[in-house]
Amino acid sequence: MVTDLKLLRLLQLVSPGLPIGMYSYSQGMESAVADGWISKSEETQQWLAGILQSSFAHIDLPILDRLYSAWENGDLDQVAYWCQTLIALRETAELRLEDRHSGQALARLLFSLGFAEMQMWCRHQDATLAGMFSFVAVQWQIPKQQMLIGYCWSWLENQVLCAVKLVPLGQVAGQQLLIALTETIPSLVEQALQIEDKDIGGSAFSLALASSRHEMQYSRLFRS
Repeated sequence: MVTDLKLLRLLQLVSPGLPIGMYSYSQGMESAVADGWISKSEETQQWLAGILQSSFAHIDLPILDRLYSAWENGDLDQVAYWCQTLIALRETAELRLEDRHSGQALARLLFSLGFAEMQMWCRHQDATLAGMFSFVAVQWQIPKQQMLIGYCWSWLENQVLCAVKLVPLGQVAGQQLLIALTETIPSLVEQALQIEDKDIGGSAFSLALASSRHEMQYSRLFRS
């Protein structure tokens, strides 16, 4: 029963119904579609797979791993360090603001749910989604590997939902993308757990370029 409760808490945490506004961000995909880089399902899959491999597995997941350990050990200096590192590795103002705003939104939600420790993070400039996500994962005793898988799934599902709206894709095509791309998640998590501190970092040049262009895009559905 305890294991089942941890799983249910993880499902709650990764749900698109979590009121932190992640549905309002496309992470540059809107610009990529507008510029004709993405126009069909196959190109969407290549785009997302590339980000997962070149950026997510080398930045987000290993830093999330370290944030989880920092919260477990009550080491707030390490929490701040890795949150600052994560923000520094975001290549555009849009991506940095998204991380801060979503992290602060999750902190406000968790504070309203009774986690008093989150009050200081509600407007903190170093708040990140990964930082607050790992905090509550520790509080709810969600195992680290399951947390990493859930975090990766949450990002991927949001991006596929963006593609369904923007490309556009049908609902079936969206599900096919999820089936294909989720097959890579377990190996990406295993890879991330083996990365040493000095090897954390990476770049998805097309993502950075699309995001910077989205900051100036005249008409858009998603937040910049």
